[in-house]
Amino acid sequence: MRSTHTVNTSNKQHTVVDSPYGPLTLVATGGVLSGLYMTGQRHRPAEESFGERVAAAEEPFPEVVRQLAAYFAGELTEFDLPLRLEGTDFQRSVWDQLVRIPYGETWSYGRLAAELGKPNASRAVGLANGKNPIGIIVPCHRVIGASGGMTGYGGGLERKVRLLDFESGARQFQESRGLSRPQTTTSGTSRANAAPASTA
Repeated sequence: MRSTHTVNTSNKQHTVVDSPYGPLTLVATGGVLSGLYMTGQRHRPAEESFGERVAAAEEPFPEVVRQLAAYFAGELTEFDLPLRLEGTDFQRSVWDQLVRIPYGETWSYGRLAAELGKPNASRAVGLANGKNPIGIIVPCHRVIGASGGMTGYGGGLERKVRLLDFESGARQFQESRGLSRPQTTTSGTSRANAAPASTA
Protein backbone atom coordinates (compact mmCIF):
# COMPACT_ATOMS: atom_id res chain seq x y z
CA MET A 1 0.00 0.00 0.00
CA ARG A 2 1.32 3.44 -0.94
CA SER A 3 1.93 5.69 2.05
CA THR A 4 0.98 9.36 1.95
CA HIS A 5 2.09 12.37 3.93
CA THR A 6 -0.52 14.97 4.77
CA VAL A 7 0.76 18.50 5.24
CA ASN A 8 -1.16 20.66 7.69
CA THR A 9 -1.71 23.98 5.91
CA SER A 10 -4.48 25.32 8.16
CA ASN A 11 -2.16 27.98 9.63
CA LYS A 12 -0.40 28.78 6.37
CA GLN A 13 -1.08 31.26 3.61
CA HIS A 14 0.90 32.62 0.71
CA THR A 15 1.03 35.33 -1.90
CA VAL A 16 3.04 35.94 -5.06
CA VAL A 17 4.75 39.24 -5.89
CA ASP A 18 6.82 40.42 -8.81
CA SER A 19 10.53 41.23 -8.51
CA PRO A 20 13.53 41.93 -10.76
CA TYR A 21 14.37 38.24 -10.31
CA GLY A 22 10.99 36.88 -11.32
CA PRO A 23 7.89 36.08 -9.25
CA LEU A 24 8.53 35.51 -5.54
CA THR A 25 6.27 33.28 -3.48
CA LEU A 26 5.96 34.52 0.10
CA VAL A 27 4.70 32.03 2.68
CA ALA A 28 3.51 32.81 6.20
CA THR A 29 3.00 30.33 9.02
CA GLY A 30 0.94 31.52 11.95
CA GLY A 31 1.13 35.08 10.65
CA VAL A 32 4.96 35.10 10.44
CA LEU A 33 7.04 34.91 7.26
CA SER A 34 8.36 31.37 6.86
CA GLY A 35 9.22 31.15 3.18
CA LEU A 36 10.42 33.14 0.18
CA TYR A 37 10.83 31.05 -2.93
CA MET A 38 11.83 31.83 -6.51
CA THR A 39 10.48 30.03 -9.57
CA GLY A 40 12.38 26.87 -10.40
CA GLN A 41 14.14 26.94 -7.04
CA ARG A 42 15.86 23.81 -5.81
CA HIS A 43 14.27 22.41 -2.61
CA ARG A 44 11.14 24.46 -3.27
CA PRO A 45 8.27 22.76 -1.42
CA ALA A 46 5.17 21.55 -3.23
CA GLU A 47 2.67 24.29 -4.03
CA GLU A 48 -0.05 22.61 -1.98
CA SER A 49 2.07 23.02 1.15
CA PHE A 50 1.90 26.82 0.97
CA GLY A 51 -1.68 27.08 2.18
CA GLU A 52 -4.36 29.41 0.86
CA ARG A 53 -3.31 32.07 -1.63
CA VAL A 54 -4.24 35.57 -0.46
CA ALA A 55 -3.69 39.11 -1.66
CA ALA A 56 -0.36 40.77 -0.89
CA ALA A 57 -2.34 43.37 1.06
CA GLU A 58 -3.19 40.82 3.77
CA GLU A 59 -1.05 40.55 6.89
CA PRO A 60 1.79 39.84 7.36
CA PHE A 61 2.75 40.47 3.75
CA PRO A 62 2.52 44.29 3.31
CA GLU A 63 5.62 45.01 5.41
CA VAL A 64 7.54 42.20 3.72
CA VAL A 65 6.63 43.60 0.29
CA ARG A 66 7.56 47.13 1.38
CA GLN A 67 11.00 46.09 2.60
CA LEU A 68 11.64 43.95 -0.47
CA ALA A 69 10.76 46.92 -2.71
CA ALA A 70 13.19 49.13 -0.78
CA TYR A 71 15.88 46.45 -1.06
CA PHE A 72 15.43 46.13 -4.82
CA ALA A 73 15.59 49.93 -5.10
CA GLY A 74 18.98 49.89 -3.36
CA GLU A 75 17.58 51.79 -0.38
CA LEU A 76 17.53 48.97 2.20
CA THR A 77 20.58 46.94 3.19
CA GLU A 78 19.20 45.05 6.17
CA PHE A 79 15.76 43.57 6.68
CA ASP A 80 13.94 43.95 9.98
CA LEU A 81 11.20 41.34 9.93
CA PRO A 82 10.03 38.60 12.30
CA LEU A 83 10.90 35.27 10.68
CA ARG A 84 9.89 31.68 11.32
CA LEU A 85 12.79 29.52 10.15
CA GLU A 86 11.61 25.93 10.08
CA GLY A 87 14.38 23.34 10.18
CA THR A 88 16.70 21.36 12.39
CA ASP A 89 18.70 23.04 15.14
CA PHE A 90 21.82 22.87 12.98
CA GLN A 91 20.10 24.32 9.93
CA ARG A 92 18.69 27.21 11.97
CA SER A 93 22.15 27.91 13.42
CA VAL A 94 23.50 28.22 9.87
CA TRP A 95 20.63 30.44 8.76
CA ASP A 96 21.09 32.66 11.82
CA GLN A 97 24.71 33.20 10.76
CA LEU A 98 23.68 34.11 7.22
CA VAL A 99 21.92 37.26 8.39
CA ARG A 100 25.21 38.40 9.94
CA ILE A 101 26.98 38.55 6.56
CA PRO A 102 27.18 42.29 5.76
CA TYR A 103 25.40 43.65 2.72
CA GLY A 104 27.71 43.84 -0.28
CA GLU A 105 30.13 41.27 1.16
CA THR A 106 30.60 37.52 0.82
CA TRP A 107 31.78 34.72 3.09
CA SER A 108 33.14 31.33 2.11
CA TYR A 109 31.53 28.14 3.34
CA GLY A 110 34.68 27.60 5.41
CA ARG A 111 34.31 30.93 7.14
CA LEU A 112 30.64 30.29 7.80
CA ALA A 113 31.54 26.94 9.38
CA ALA A 114 34.27 28.59 11.47
CA GLU A 115 31.85 31.26 12.70
CA LEU A 116 29.64 28.41 13.91
CA GLY A 117 32.56 26.92 15.79
CA LYS A 118 32.58 23.92 13.43
CA PRO A 119 35.56 24.54 11.09
CA ASN A 120 35.39 21.04 9.62
CA ALA A 121 31.71 21.21 8.77
CA SER A 122 31.90 23.13 5.49
CA ARG A 123 29.99 20.47 3.57
CA ALA A 124 27.19 20.26 6.14
CA VAL A 125 27.03 24.05 6.21
CA GLY A 126 26.72 24.08 2.43
CA LEU A 127 23.83 21.63 2.52
CA ALA A 128 22.01 23.68 5.17
CA ASN A 129 22.69 26.85 3.20
CA GLY A 130 21.07 25.30 0.14
CA LYS A 131 17.89 24.52 2.09
CA ASN A 132 17.40 28.06 3.40
CA PRO A 133 13.62 28.60 3.17
CA ILE A 134 13.67 32.41 3.10
CA GLY A 135 15.78 33.50 0.16
CA ILE A 136 17.15 37.06 -0.24
CA ILE A 137 16.01 38.13 3.25
CA VAL A 138 18.20 35.41 4.76
CA PRO A 139 21.06 36.01 2.30
CA CYS A 140 22.36 32.56 1.38
CA HIS A 141 23.47 34.11 -1.95
CA ARG A 142 26.34 35.81 -0.07
CA VAL A 143 28.14 32.50 0.49
CA ILE A 144 30.72 31.51 -2.14
CA GLY A 145 33.45 28.93 -2.65
CA ALA A 146 36.83 29.11 -0.91
CA SER A 147 38.50 30.27 -4.14
CA GLY A 148 35.86 32.95 -4.71
CA GLY A 149 33.98 30.89 -7.25
CA MET A 150 30.22 31.02 -7.70
CA THR A 151 29.05 27.74 -6.23
CA GLY A 152 25.51 26.36 -6.25
CA TYR A 153 22.50 28.49 -5.38
CA GLY A 154 18.96 27.24 -4.97
CA GLY A 155 17.62 30.06 -7.12
CA GLY A 156 20.17 29.42 -9.88
CA LEU A 157 23.69 30.73 -10.42
CA GLU A 158 22.52 33.50 -12.74
CA ARG A 159 20.34 34.97 -10.01
CA LYS A 160 23.14 34.59 -7.47
CA VAL A 161 25.57 36.55 -9.65
CA ARG A 162 22.96 39.23 -10.32
CA LEU A 163 22.16 39.61 -6.61
CA LEU A 164 25.84 39.92 -5.66
CA ASP A 165 26.54 42.37 -8.47
CA PHE A 166 23.49 44.41 -7.47
CA GLU A 167 24.48 44.58 -3.79
CA SER A 168 28.08 45.43 -4.61
CA GLY A 169 27.03 48.21 -6.98
CA ALA A 170 24.46 49.64 -4.57
CA ARG A 171 26.99 49.69 -1.74
CA GLN A 172 29.60 51.46 -3.87
CA PHE A 173 26.98 54.03 -4.90
CA GLN A 174 26.06 54.70 -1.26
CA GLU A 175 29.71 55.06 -0.25
CA SER A 176 30.43 57.41 -3.16
CA ARG A 177 27.66 59.70 -1.88
CA GLY A 178 28.98 59.54 1.66
CA LEU A 179 26.01 57.51 2.88
CA SER A 180 26.83 55.20 5.76
CA ARG A 181 25.36 51.73 6.05
CA PRO A 182 22.91 51.16 8.89
CA GLN A 183 24.42 49.68 12.01
CA THR A 184 24.21 45.93 12.03
CA THR A 185 21.59 44.52 14.37
CA THR A 186 20.59 40.98 15.18
CA SER A 187 16.89 41.67 15.23
CA GLY A 188 16.23 39.32 12.33
CA THR A 189 18.03 36.49 14.09
CA SER A 190 16.61 36.97 17.56
CA ARG A 191 13.09 37.41 16.29
CA ALA A 192 13.45 34.33 14.13
CA ASN A 193 14.53 32.33 17.16
CA ALA A 194 11.51 33.61 19.06
CA ALA A 195 9.31 31.40 16.88
CA PRO A 196 11.18 28.10 16.54
CA ALA A 197 9.54 25.40 14.48
CA SER A 198 9.07 21.87 15.63
CA THR A 199 11.39 19.43 13.90
CA ALA A 200 9.35 16.41 14.85
